[in-house]
Amino acid sequence: MKLGIVGLPNVGKSTLFNAITGAGAEVANYPFCTIDPNVGVVAVPDGRLEKLAAMYSPEKITPAVIEFVDIAGLVRGASKGEGLGNRFLSHIREVDAVVHVVRCFDGTDVVHVDGEADPARDVETINVELGLADIEYMEKRIDRARKALKGDKSVEGELELLERIYKWLCDGHTARTMELTDDERVAAAGLDLLTYKPVIYAANTAEDEIGKQAGNRHYVALEKIAQAEGSGIVPVCAKIEAELSELSSEERADFMRELGIAESGLDALIRASYALLGYISFLTAGPKEVRAWTIVCGTKAPGAAGKIHSDFERGFIRAEAVSYEDLKKYGSVNAAKEAGALRSEGKEYVMRDGDVVLFRFNV
Repeated sequence: MKLGIVGLPNVGKSTLFNAITGAGAEVANYPFCTIDPNVGVVAVPDGRLEKLAAMYSPEKITPAVIEFVDIAGLVRGASKGEGLGNRFLSHIREVDAVVHVVRCFDGTDVVHVDGEADPARDVETINVELGLADIEYMEKRIDRARKALKGDKSVEGELELLERIYKWLCDGHTARTMELTDDERVAAAGLDLLTYKPVIYAANTAEDEIGKQAGNRHYVALEKIAQAEGSGIVPVCAKIEAELSELSSEERADFMRELGIAESGLDALIRASYALLGYISFLTAGPKEVRAWTIVCGTKAPGAAGKIHSDFERGFIRAEAVSYEDLKKYGSVNAAKEAGALRSEGKEYVMRDGDVVLFRFNV
């Protein structure tokens, strides 16, 4: 899973990235501080692993992970190469989804490229540049499809979809807001359009506005944009998150209590990003390792087994599964089995988030 952190210059992208990954990306108060993308792999917060570890005392604990890519700020004209835009756009094309950082606070301590914060304008700036890049890309795809149509009439349906998407983009919309059938969505995903990628807006607020989004006019404006296009939104204060990332677990908990928050914005963002891509986690537990495994929602048991090892999928017999909640309730697999909570599932079983599983297979 790879997510790109994008936005205008100086909106807090690199500060947020540092807080997420501790990777130490350069942070400075001037545009294009980040030119090459910084990459960090971070754990998906999952308190279930700690509970399982207390039961099994494993040699190691392995969480699910997600990869964040800090992409340099985009400016007007990026689609035409302004501000090294072509390089930055190519970086976005390589990610699975986008975390769009938007400044939701006033003030002049941090320079805004357009003078002041305005979420609607800032989101439009990014969307226009991504849309223009998609339009140029689609023109080439349509040209190829028209040439192929002369010798292959089966391309007719593909061409019709390409032309519809192209018109939608030219009308100023993002590809992800277009109504499509399930089959068309599969085809559209294969086009790798910048504006088709799922988006979560990270609303970067001021320190004194944590937990007070309802009274922040910038946040309210951004929330309306997110709701209109079916995107996610998570409030964060990049500065506070950066401070939290430097504290020990105990100090972090104390600081969050002082701030009156139960969960850091970053934990919420990571969780939301994980869910955005339609992933869930199943769990394995034993004295060697307690681990979370990432699968797409809807994956059947043999496919999940294959995430551990291809031999597990090829020789799949059954999955012995118990929900995490039941395992926590009964305290052990044996106790869960005696209570009838341990299930024996076959090849058609669709995995659920939090299933604690032992796969049986033939070698």
